Amino acid sequence: MPWDRNHIAARAAQELQDGTYVNLGIGIPTLVSNYIPDGVNVTLQSENGMLGMGPFPFEGEEDADLINAGKQTITELPQTAYFDSATSFAMIRGGKIAMAILGAMEVSEQGDLANWMIPGKLVKGMGGAMDLVAGVGRVVVVMDHTSKHGESKVLKACTLPLTGKAVVNRIITNLGVLDVVPGGLTLVELADGVSEADLRAATEATILG
Repeated sequence: MPWDRNHIAARAAQELQDGTYVNLGIGIPTLVSNYIPDGVNVTLQSENGMLGMGPFPFEGEEDADLINAGKQTITELPQTAYFDSATSFAMIRGGKIAMAILGAMEVSEQGDLANWMIPGKLVKGMGGAMDLVAGVGRVVVVMDHTSKHGESKVLKACTLPLTGKAVVNRIITNLGVLDVVPGGLTLVELADGVSEADLRAATEATILG
């Protein structure tokens, strides 16, 4: 069976490096904090002005003033620091964040990322993704491999407005793990029970090898 959202998040958590600063996007990426490996200490940064996010609160213990960039209630840690949005984006644009784990609507074989809008639909704002993909050291995308209609979301070229060009390093989907390399993508790992033929059939982009 393909991976579900939690399996995808758990696999993405294996990408975390000890002692680094990491930004988690909205959706599946927020689940990554539940699967940080033992012995790996990372500091989570939220672009709305928080460094050192704690886990999600238990029901009844929520503080409406403590939210992440996705407006989910979170908790603080003893070392948590707060700051304004300008300082937050100075960290991001200044290359202080080692990795961003982001959701996506589409990714291309060149590492182009589309994750901020669908034309004709209401957009509240582009968020911080454009700054993140330009400023962080490594971008890992987590998403379903195909749309609800079965159409590939791993494409030769994105059809939606781009968040960034040639910015994605690794793609983790419900079918497996792919790396962006010159000339296309390489297969790193398959989800349990998924064959290489299954993954290739669901991928419009060029998979080398």
